[in-house]
Amino acid sequence: MNARDIMTRDVETVSPGDDVGEVLGRLARADFNGFPVTEDGLVVGIVTQGDLVDLFQPSDRTLWIPVGFPPFLESLTYAVDLSWDELDFGIDLARNVGRPVEDVMTTDVVTAGPNADVDELLELLAGDERDINRLPVVDEADALLGIVAREDLLRAIRAERLGADAPE
Repeated sequence: MNARDIMTRDVETVSPGDDVGEVLGRLARADFNGFPVTEDGLVVGIVTQGDLVDLFQPSDRTLWIPVGFPPFLESLTYAVDLSWDELDFGIDLARNVGRPVEDVMTTDVVTAGPNADVDELLELLAGDERDINRLPVVDEADALLGIVAREDLLRAIRAERLGADAPE
C-alpha cells in the first residue's frame, strides 16, 4: 500500500493570489483545515487555519506570565491576550481580509511521492520533526496528484489490519 492507493484525488486548492477572506470563508464550510496552494497545477505552498488564526491573534498582543512559586524552576507559562476584543478583531479582519494567501502561506511544504509507502507516510505525518495533518502527493515536477491526510492513513492502516482493501 502506498500514497497512490490511499490519497484523495479530488483536492480543493487555492491560488497564491486568492484573498485571505475568501479562503477563511471556504475553510469555515470545509470539513478539513487547510488547502494546498497551487499555481499552474504545481504546489507552491500550503495554507492552514493556523496560518490564518495568526493574523487575528498576533503574538505581540500576548503577555506570557510564569505561574508557580519562586524560584520558578518548575513553572508553567500562561498566555494572556491583552486586547482580544471585538474592536481588535474587526480591525484585524479589515486589515487582513484582502491580503493574498501568498503573504501567509507556508512555502516549505512537506510532500510525498505517489509511491511513498505507509512507513514513509507515517514518519512524515506522525514524526517529531513537524506537526502536519496532510501531505500533498506530487509528481517529480511538484504537480499535485492528490492528498493524504492523517485520517486517510489511519483508515488505510485499519483496513489493512482488518484484511479489507484500502479506502478509495
